[in-house]
Amino acid sequence: MKKSLYLTFALLLGVVLVLAGCGNKDNNNAASSESAAAPSSAAASSAAAETAANSLTGKKIALIMRLNTGTFSAQYVDGVKKQIAKYGGEVTVLGSDNDLSKMTANLDSAVNQKFDGILLDHGDPAALTAGVQKALAAGIPVVAFDSALNGVEGVTNLAQNDQKLAELTLEKLAEEAGGKGNIVKVWVAGFPPMESRQISYKAFMDKYPDIKEIAAFGNASNPQLDTQSQLEAVLKKNPNKGDITAVWAAWDEFAKGAANAIKQAGRDEIKVYGIDLSDEDLKMIQDPTSPWVASAAVDPASIGQVQVRYLYQKLNGDATDAVVELEPVFVHRDMLPTDKVITTAELSQYVEGWGSSDLGNTDALKQLEADVVASAK
Repeated sequence: MKKSLYLTFALLLGVVLVLAGCGNKDNNNAASSESAAAPSSAAASSAAAETAANSLTGKKIALIMRLNTGTFSAQYVDGVKKQIAKYGGEVTVLGSDNDLSKMTANLDSAVNQKFDGILLDHGDPAALTAGVQKALAAGIPVVAFDSALNGVEGVTNLAQNDQKLAELTLEKLAEEAGGKGNIVKVWVAGFPPMESRQISYKAFMDKYPDIKEIAAFGNASNPQLDTQSQLEAVLKKNPNKGDITAVWAAWDEFAKGAANAIKQAGRDEIKVYGIDLSDEDLKMIQDPTSPWVASAAVDPASIGQVQVRYLYQKLNGDATDAVVELEPVFVHRDMLPTDKVITTAELSQYVEGWGSSDLGNTDALKQLEADVVASAK
């Protein structure tokens, strides 16, 4: 009997130990399973973070331009392209040859092709509002430069301070002319920035009654050659020194044409004051034989960069300002070196306020640039 009890107890103990062993094995298997799953979960989190960080790469952007003429536009486009490349995107430039109907068609095409974002350059609200609203309804963000689309909710409007651009150059003209003389105005209607510059011009003429306008003209279709041709005719009608004191040109393409006409006519007493600045323009201003002595401008490449930043803010879901204004600087020949020719890339060494702007940059966009650089390595 006693021996039977011992056998029974031994059997029960054996069963308990076996069950305990199985339980430990199951627990160990579960722990091993959790340990194996941990790296997978961490990798997934890392991948998700990387995806979120790079969600703005690979975007396809349309740049739709009304005017695609001259070196200012070329440097502006270069600024757009370089900034989009920094974000890992692609840009398609659609030029409209100063034809608003063509610009409208380009905008409709960009919407139909489902670009991720649209940049507009020198548009017109009457021509583009319907197309812009179509883009916004399709979920395509729009940032416009010098297009006066302020009445369209959802669009960020980038613009130079055009009235100040005109004021800076006109006041210098008045100073160097002694507040009197005869001037020629080269300007064209129908462009929002031109209309703003005209406001300052009218105020200037009211302020200086001894400054007289003896001729005014302007054509945006072939601006440089047309200005040169028309000013040559004006010079022939006013052949004597003192007949014309200065030319005020509301666009650098106009200023180049005017400077060429004056130089070829040998009328070195006439000075040219312009607006906008490119490398080609700066070289002319530095030339002591050139009549073009001063200009007011915003760095064209910087304009393109800032415009792209605001578009990518929108693509990131950020709230953006309805209006962004870029402040110009004044550049006169007297401010520049005489022993060498410089480019706009070097201009900040001589003119305070010129050069690249950090306007529109955000921590998210800086991280995006860093991600694109890292992925390229």
